[in-house]
Amino acid sequence: MNEITINPALKGRSLLTLNSFTDDEMCELIDLAVALKARKAAGVRGDLLHRRNIVLIFEKGSTRTRNSCIVAAQDEGGAAQYLGGHETHFGHKESVKDSARVLGRLYDGILFRGFSQRTVEDLAKYSGVPVWNGLTDESHPTQILADLMTLREAFGDIGGRKLVYMGDGRNNVANSLMMGCAKAGVNYVNCTPRELLPDPALVARAREIAARHGSTIDVENDPAVAVRGANALYTDVWVSMGEEDKTAERLRLLRPYQVNMDLCRATGNPGGELIFLHCLPAFHDCETEVSRETGAQEVADDVFESDFSRVFDEAENRMHTIKALFVSALQR
Repeated sequence: MNEITINPALKGRSLLTLNSFTDDEMCELIDLAVALKARKAAGVRGDLLHRRNIVLIFEKGSTRTRNSCIVAAQDEGGAAQYLGGHETHFGHKESVKDSARVLGRLYDGILFRGFSQRTVEDLAKYSGVPVWNGLTDESHPTQILADLMTLREAFGDIGGRKLVYMGDGRNNVANSLMMGCAKAGVNYVNCTPRELLPDPALVARAREIAARHGSTIDVENDPAVAVRGANALYTDVWVSMGEEDKTAERLRLLRPYQVNMDLCRATGNPGGELIFLHCLPAFHDCETEVSRETGAQEVADDVFESDFSRVFDEAENRMHTIKALFVSALQR
């Protein structure tokens, strides 16, 4: 259990999108996360990041990503320094290029969470150290590693399983989840209204990748059709950060796409053959300002709190998969 095997080909590698890694490399990272999780559960404290320093640059706040990074680094003897959006000068007093060249001299790695995909790409281009995408408006690859790890914990071999994403079909989670499922051989359905369809070019690319594994990528507008035979139902908030002015429109469009018990029963996969996933935070009629105003949105409370909900395993797995990224890229 204490033996940790790290692919030497991952040394020094950045994660900008899931396509930063081959299909096999992505799956190897999940294998490594599983091993690191088992070692932590056994009470073994590692030193794979001894004297490694990582900077966390967050233009967008987060509970899971920030704390996952900090604990991941500390568990392996490293250190993580947090910089909020007001603590950098990106695009104002200093270019991203110049900031990257400074931070790369000081730190061994950079995790960025913010708005523009261009920013994380420039950090990787100019810093000279590994850079990890903790979320941009275009992509959320670290989340999908945790999602696939959670699927694996639930089902073992995930090849050929069916995952259905319900909601805004063109947001960063839906896009990255489609690509992750394609690379892992998971059958993926993006269930969304016609007004929120994903980019056809991205769908075509995901289908090419899925074909290598004998799996499928589909887009469907009818929830009842989409969920038949599903092993996992996945949803995300209906209004992404920065799109709050679209709240009324999204509520109107997406009400029929709420994950509720009727939809779960429509899968035909009760008991241990169905799980529910959500990247969090979730509006499920909980004690938040948004939920008090609107009630449950993307998921009903009884689904969120059900025995087949794996959302908190998924949240914990953010830390294990981020740790796998850190120790792979910063291996000696």
